[in-house]
Amino acid sequence: MILKTYGWSFGVTAVGLVLAAWYGSGSGTGALQALALVAILGVLEVSLSFDNAVVNATVLQRMSEFWQRIFLTVGIVIAVFGMRLVFPILLVSVTAGLGPVETVRLALAGGSPEEPGTYGYQLNEAHPTIAAFGGMFLLMLFLGFVFGEKEHHWLAPLERLLERAGRLQAVNVVVASAVLLVVAETFATEHGRTVLAAGLAGMLTYLLVNGLGELFNVEEHAGHDEDAPAGERAEGERAATPLDGGGAPVPARGGTSRPTAAAKATGKAAFFLFLYLEVLDASFSFDGVVGAFAITSDPIVIALGLGIGAMYIRSMTVHLVREGTLAQYPYLENGALWAIGALAVILLLSIEVEVPEVVTGLVGLAFIVSALVSSIVHNRRHPEDAHVGTEGGEPAQHEQAATGR
Repeated sequence: MILKTYGWSFGVTAVGLVLAAWYGSGSGTGALQALALVAILGVLEVSLSFDNAVVNATVLQRMSEFWQRIFLTVGIVIAVFGMRLVFPILLVSVTAGLGPVETVRLALAGGSPEEPGTYGYQLNEAHPTIAAFGGMFLLMLFLGFVFGEKEHHWLAPLERLLERAGRLQAVNVVVASAVLLVVAETFATEHGRTVLAAGLAGMLTYLLVNGLGELFNVEEHAGHDEDAPAGERAEGERAATPLDGGGAPVPARGGTSRPTAAAKATGKAAFFLFLYLEVLDASFSFDGVVGAFAITSDPIVIALGLGIGAMYIRSMTVHLVREGTLAQYPYLENGALWAIGALAVILLLSIEVEVPEVVTGLVGLAFIVSALVSSIVHNRRHPEDAHVGTEGGEPAQHEQAATGR
């Protein structure tokens, strides 16, 4: 199980470390120093992004095994080379008004964020755009969770109150728009127009990817119902989408939660869930790329280190799905989504206030650990509700209504 799930991560680690040693020996950094920096960045990425793995797992469990493999293979190419190497270069090229060749030359020259004219400085200058886009995308995800129906309520009084408020049409869009206006007009005054445009782009990206995924998910779900015998259709069940708090099966009002193999997203629905995961990963990775310059200014070393960490986050995501961890610990998903909300706030604050990476990581970890402890306590008090394992890759669970405990 370990080799099957983490085999790609082990392989990427080996290749990454070899490339780091080769690159370090030829660039003047030194092979041992390059190896150490890559290892540190890999560990940093994993420690800061565990909540990303949990949230990814809530979406990935809705996808077929084929698309899970796509996420682990094709997705890692996008994550490593796209989001952690190519995208920062393109971003600097656009914001600094430089050509691609000049930007690559600037990137290879490195430079700290405090040194004007360097790649690190130009990337740091683009931080308001990055933080506004990523912050609003993550905020939309968080609001979709707190205003949506949930099978389990962790912070019960608050979550139930927000769930009732979610009955208002498009309340998440209204709240997110109000937050963006406040941030752009009162907090990020020096970058107001940039923040407003980037934040709006983040909101629209979420609505587009999530909406298309929901559209095709509903169409495919309807197709399954038409093909299935009448007696086998799950009455009261509706298709789940990322807006439901990351893709966990959500019952219709008065219905029963039934995550089944037949409900796995395939085709176009799975494709848009895959795009959703990639944008989610990007929202997490932007700030990490900028923060990595505190350790080294070499973009190649940064890409190798963060890429290795991103691979382990993906493997951890698949592990959580295959082991049925989200089913075994009912509040873990809630904790991860609250961590997402905290990260969204931190990203928006970081437009004008420098927030250390360690603070971001510790806040997310605190929510995850608290939710895990709450889940363990709940399982001990209610052993009859505990999910006791997996059967054939699917969580073995008791069929029960969403009690809201």
